[in-house]
Amino acid sequence: MGVLDGKVAMVTGAGRLRGIGRATAVALAAQGADVVVTGTGRDPATFPADEKAVNWNDVHSTVEQIEAQGRRGLALIGDISQQADVTHMVQRTLTTFGRIDILVNNAAVARGVDRVPVIELSEELFRRVLDVKVVGSFLLCKAIIPTLLQQNQGGRIINLSSVMGKRGVANTTAYCAANFAIQGFTQALAQELAPYRISVNAICPGTIDTARMDILGREELWQSIVDAIPMKRAASDEEVAGLIAYLCSPIAEYITGQSINIDGGVVMW
Repeated sequence: MGVLDGKVAMVTGAGRLRGIGRATAVALAAQGADVVVTGTGRDPATFPADEKAVNWNDVHSTVEQIEAQGRRGLALIGDISQQADVTHMVQRTLTTFGRIDILVNNAAVARGVDRVPVIELSEELFRRVLDVKVVGSFLLCKAIIPTLLQQNQGGRIINLSSVMGKRGVANTTAYCAANFAIQGFTQALAQELAPYRISVNAICPGTIDTARMDILGREELWQSIVDAIPMKRAASDEEVAGLIAYLCSPIAEYITGQSINIDGGVVMW
């Protein structure tokens, strides 16, 4: 018996082999939840070498890992920044599983071309970063909360932010703006939903060894980042997933409105 038996979770941005979304989906399934995972339908030609080597198939492979835990999975493709796609995802979830109890807003724009001085950052890209992270989280929460209220059994919402949502860093204006916004959104929503036993928390990862970091290379630049971490290492996606799974468990019901760092001691507020 798992602590999440009978629960249904949705995890966005869960299609990468090395990623917080995939690891979270598997961790929740291991605790007994059936899990819906969403992705954008990446072109297989863009997959990193390790995914190609194991014939990885985006969110469909994540579903295979969920099912290996003895739970049911559902893969959905769409753009969470678009209302029509979000409506379809939630309707498919309810048609398939009949309920939803947990939402993990993990999706984000890939790291890379947004990390430039503000005078070089296009309005289009700035808006896209905020649309996926902030607007997408808003649309999914708005679509799912009525079901949580109707079920009257509480619920969990976990929003992925970043330690760069607590302190600004040069050449990351779009990313910082989006992640600062997620923490304010989390606090306001936690206040609204606390009377209904629906907790809302934000997770603030630091340097996590996922596919998002591959753009940095694995030599001098990567080592300089790791050396600046008090624990002298990056976290794994499974470590972040473990924290999320804990916050989704019954023992964490009284925790809400928090923005919790998982960064090896880089930011301590």
